[in-house]
Amino acid sequence: MGPTPRPELSRLQPYVPGRPIRDVQESYGLTQVVKLASNENPLGPSPLAVVAMQEALASAHLYPEATAPLVRTALAQRFGLDPDWLLVGNGSDSIIRLLCLAYVQPGDRVVVPGCSFPSYRNFALTSGAEVIEVPLVDEAMDLRQMAVASLQGAPARVVFLCRPNNPTGAVFPEDAFREFLAQVPPTTLVVVDEAYKEYDTTAFDSLGLLQAHPNLVLLRTFSKIYGLGGVRIGYGLAHPAIWKPCLTVREPFAVSNLAQAAALGALADDGHVTRSRQVNEAGKLALQAACAELGLTWAPTEANFLFIDLGRQVGPINEALLTRGVIVRPVGGRPTCIRVTIGLPEENHLFIQALQAILSSGLY
Repeated sequence: MGPTPRPELSRLQPYVPGRPIRDVQESYGLTQVVKLASNENPLGPSPLAVVAMQEALASAHLYPEATAPLVRTALAQRFGLDPDWLLVGNGSDSIIRLLCLAYVQPGDRVVVPGCSFPSYRNFALTSGAEVIEVPLVDEAMDLRQMAVASLQGAPARVVFLCRPNNPTGAVFPEDAFREFLAQVPPTTLVVVDEAYKEYDTTAFDSLGLLQAHPNLVLLRTFSKIYGLGGVRIGYGLAHPAIWKPCLTVREPFAVSNLAQAAALGALADDGHVTRSRQVNEAGKLALQAACAELGLTWAPTEANFLFIDLGRQVGPINEALLTRGVIVRPVGGRPTCIRVTIGLPEENHLFIQALQAILSSGLY
């Protein structure tokens, strides 16, 4: 008998990413495939980010600066903070892992929203926590119930929120969030994942709440609107005291030279962000209009994806879409729902055409 894994792992479900384009091409004998499953920016990265990465290749033999000081300084200047308020990681999900590693002990209670990013639950479980899932209401987080859950028994060690929520795209209002912060004990870490914030047309000044709430952490990423999912870089904003234990448990060289260079290039190109928003808003309207024509329901979204209820089992429809070269994301725990990334006009059109053909066939 070999080594026995930790018992906590039996409660985890491995993260299943969207199927790669090459895999679908080979499986179905296709030449054209569009991937609308992983919420990637269809415009790709900024040209300035690409040039910065090319220049950084010459220093690929050198270990990166461990704390990404140039990225932290650039972000600090943008947000009007001291660099010590920022932690840069290998994607924002790596910071979720660090926070759980630094703050969550076996038996602690961690509150997460139901139907949201699975890393909150998985990293908490890996630390031995008791995870409390609070169901969504109208596809949005119920902050009042999450506050209640954080106070039942011993105060929760961490509460995870997501705005806009992945996979539904829903947001909670500022006044509800302020009320939530007033109810949650100051000993509870409140982590708000804002990976899609740059797409959010209803965004409020969450940064302005950091000074008054030293238990608040905001997470953001370069993977979405900045188009850098493949190089892995994200960051957190919080009171410097929050980051001290995280720095003691993080790996020494968490963020590569290429990723740091790419982030600096991306931050220098506000025009790329503006174009990305414009493409997203136009694509959102096109997908919503198609859903209305097909009689489907969808959740209002402030992100770069649409959460669609097909009203029937997703499995066969997802398979039929794959045979037509369209990759979308079935939603775990919601057997009739898919999440569709908003792509370029031609990509959205291919998805709409394929879905119309499948649903009109009468086979599903």
